[in-house]
Amino acid sequence: MDMTGTVRDAFDRVSKKQKLYHSVTQDVIDLVCDGIQDTLTQIQSDNNDGVEPESVLTELRRKLDALLPIIQLQKSQKETKWSLSKLVKLFEVSYHPDISLACFSVDFDINLVNKILIHHCYREGLFDVGDCLVKESGREEETEVRSQFLEFHQILDSLKLRNIEPAMRWIFANRGKLKQKGSKLEFKLISLKYCDILREGNRVDALEYAKTHFHQYPLHFKEIQKLITCLLWIENLEKSPYAEMVSPSCWDKVTKEVIMEYHHLLDQPINSPLKVALSAGYESLPSLLKLVHLMTLTKQEWQAMKHLPVPLELGNEFQFHSAFVCPVSRDQSSEENPPMLLACGHVISKQSMMRLSKNCAHRIFKCPYCPAETSASACRQLYF
Repeated sequence: MDMTGTVRDAFDRVSKKQKLYHSVTQDVIDLVCDGIQDTLTQIQSDNNDGVEPESVLTELRRKLDALLPIIQLQKSQKETKWSLSKLVKLFEVSYHPDISLACFSVDFDINLVNKILIHHCYREGLFDVGDCLVKESGREEETEVRSQFLEFHQILDSLKLRNIEPAMRWIFANRGKLKQKGSKLEFKLISLKYCDILREGNRVDALEYAKTHFHQYPLHFKEIQKLITCLLWIENLEKSPYAEMVSPSCWDKVTKEVIMEYHHLLDQPINSPLKVALSAGYESLPSLLKLVHLMTLTKQEWQAMKHLPVPLELGNEFQFHSAFVCPVSRDQSSEENPPMLLACGHVISKQSMMRLSKNCAHRIFKCPYCPAETSASACRQLYF
């Protein structure tokens, strides 16, 4: 189990103990209150047959002693405190107390930071928060972004209710661009609505809907044939040969496709850049802290480093384009310093190649990774 899962399990145990402690405390308080209320009722009663208040209080004391309320509360509190202390220790072991050791001092562009935060809020549907940030930062030009993502969330909310009208309006407004991309969203949404009518068991309405809409999509003739054939299975769609085609789960698949196409038309990534950056930082942080600790670097030395001495291994979800890091210089390739393929098949950066060849195109030099010899003129540039 990874560290995050371990911490989550420890937190869940603390949460359960806390709920149990609350329940035990409430039960004890209720019993004590009931006993006190009964005692007051007896004392205030006119028909107490000469019973002395002292004897009633003595009886109350006996009942409370039998309940042992303090002992019950102490036991439950002790268990809660023990599980909480284990969680605190796990946090101390799992997470470095001072993450600033791995941070670089960066001069932030405040306007850019505000823009990123506002866009993230609108992406997540937090329009009130985004509007507040716009007001405080004075970035009134973000109103267009707001309207775009407001439309986006209205489409998603409607699809959750099986309403395709907002999505269809957006598709009609962008039909040309979607057609160039070869998108099938329009037909898929029409098919989903048809399948919903089928699942309701109304053969006449389904056939009428098909006549009204399917003739507009001659390129999807084979799919339309299958959908029409489903009318024969309308009373038992789950066992039909096309059960997967008319499954309610298709709504989730098409919704994901709508999300993808919407962001592509806006020329924006599907995932929030802020969320991606924070996730990448979270993944990198343990390695960076370990590096700082092992190298016993001072704050000044760490800030002065231009390149990390070791690569950071991030998941495929953080790989957005091909990149090459020279195994000799540890420099990442660029237009000025592209990767060069040696005759033996190994690859190094152009700057490393020029240093090895002493800036002479025909000077023979040895490959840094095998016995083969070559020259700069025999190397070829690679393109990713």
